[in-house]
Amino acid sequence: MATWFLGKIRFTKEIDAGKFQTVTEAYLLDAVSFTDAEARLYDLLGDNAPDFRVTSLSPMKVQEVFHVEGSELKWFKVKILITTFDEKAKKEKKSSASFLINADSIKQAYDRVEDALGRVEDYEITDVSLTPILEVVPYDVDNQKMDQLRPLSEAVAAFENDSNPTPKDSPEQPFERVEPAAE
Repeated sequence: MATWFLGKIRFTKEIDAGKFQTVTEAYLLDAVSFTDAEARLYDLLGDNAPDFRVTSLSPMKVQEVFHVEGSELKWFKVKILITTFDEKAKKEKKSSASFLINADSIKQAYDRVEDALGRVEDYEITDVSLTPILEVVPYDVDNQKMDQLRPLSEAVAAFENDSNPTPKDSPEQPFERVEPAAE
């Protein structure tokens, strides 16, 4: 299951000639930790809003995110109540779940969740609300910067075999090896 973080940023943008406004935007990120979520937020928005500040980063409990292509950029949070029967206690058990879905209206979000859930379980949609989220960013394994990494044993062997190692992409002078002073 994904771990979703709600990140809020604040920055100042020019709305008219000479007039500035402070804007707060929210983004939902799938990340493995707070640090990863913050780094991904900076990578995502670094070029578009260069002078922004992360004001909030918190985990958000969402069981599933439904993204429908070609839909508006409005994200709705849909809360449902699932009813199951507990065989041991011989009672009905109710549990809640939250979904996030993009849609043009509350009715469309409601209908899309009903279509996604079908009639598999007994459920009731209890709440549909518009969120301030502008974009949902799923975790992308292919986007990691793995091409610059190599095993430590290879790096040590290359360093020990080369008496004058140079960085791969650097046209500058090679490093000088510093020998300990003899006493």
